[in-house]
Amino acid sequence: MKNELHIFFDYICPYCLRAHNYLKELMPEYPDQTIVWHPCESHPRPERFGPHSDLCIQGYFYALEHGVDILEYHDRMYQAVFKDHVNIEDIDVLGDYVSDLVDVAKFKSSLEQGTYLEKLKESNELAFEHSGVWAVPAYRMGDLKLDAVENVGVTKEQIQHLLYI
Repeated sequence: MKNELHIFFDYICPYCLRAHNYLKELMPEYPDQTIVWHPCESHPRPERFGPHSDLCIQGYFYALEHGVDILEYHDRMYQAVFKDHVNIEDIDVLGDYVSDLVDVAKFKSSLEQGTYLEKLKESNELAFEHSGVWAVPAYRMGDLKLDAVENVGVTKEQIQHLLYI
């Protein structure tokens, strides 16, 4: 049985967006590959470096728990950041942006109440304290690692090589 592919990423990372698109292109060639997504903040609060992705990531955990198409949610978050330049730090704006994917009232309420803050913290710790991630995107499959080069990312060929092994 093939190992699970663990992907560490951040919605505000342009290299994660590019790698996400590569992965979407490659996945039809690997239909049996299981992917485990690990959103993590490349610049957590109180650090200031562009917008914070904490609400997007908490929204991911809401989406996961409520059966939302995760690839669609990923695409929407990347679109919010890089195409539509939505204020992802505003709960109302973010909720309205995904209103066709989620129950907006419950989504916003979960973000307001911090329902998934602990999952966000656990995901950050898994990435940066337990999995040796120092830059995103990063991939783990069994003992294999593929780490982004800072300010460069990963190539489609590198991802394909990892999936082929």
